[in-house]
Amino acid sequence: MTLRLASLGDAEQICRIYNYEVSNTVATFDLVPRSLDDQQRWISDRNGAFAAIVAVDADDERGDVVGFGSLSPYKERAAYRTSVEDSVYVRRDRGGQGIGKLMLAELLRIGAASGFHAVFARISASSEASIALHRSCGFELVGIEREAGRKFNRWLDVALMQALL
Repeated sequence: MTLRLASLGDAEQICRIYNYEVSNTVATFDLVPRSLDDQQRWISDRNGAFAAIVAVDADDERGDVVGFGSLSPYKERAAYRTSVEDSVYVRRDRGGQGIGKLMLAELLRIGAASGFHAVFARISASSEASIALHRSCGFELVGIEREAGRKFNRWLDVALMQALL
C-alpha cells in the first residue's frame, strides 16, 4: 500500500467512497452525497497540516484509491488551534486489511510533525470497527455525546475519542 497526498485527480474515487458512506452507513453524519465539484473543492481546501491523504494499492496497475483520510481543525476558537480531528474512510471491499490503521498512523505522524497536541475522533457509537481502529492507534474514549445526530430516522450517539501526541 502506498500513501500519498490527495490530488484533484483522486476526487472521483474519493467521492465514490465517501458517498457510499453517506447513503448507506452512519460513518458520516452527512445526509446529502457530494458532487464531484464539492469533492474537488474539499481537496483544494486541504493543504499543509490539514492535507488529505489517499491509500493506493501499489499492486493495482490502475492505481485505484482504496481509502482516504485527513486532519481538520477541531474547533474555531483560538485556544483549540493545537487540536485537530481526524477522518478515515476505507473502500468497503477493502475493509479489515489494515489500510485504515496505516492511514490513521500516518495522520498521527503528520499531526505530531505539524506541532499539534491532541487528535480527536468523533465516531458513531455503534461503529465498533472504527472505535477499535482508533484504540489500536492509541486513542482513548473520553466521552459519549447522547443523541447528537439523526440519520436513517434514528437518533445516534457519538463516541468522542482522543490521542495525545
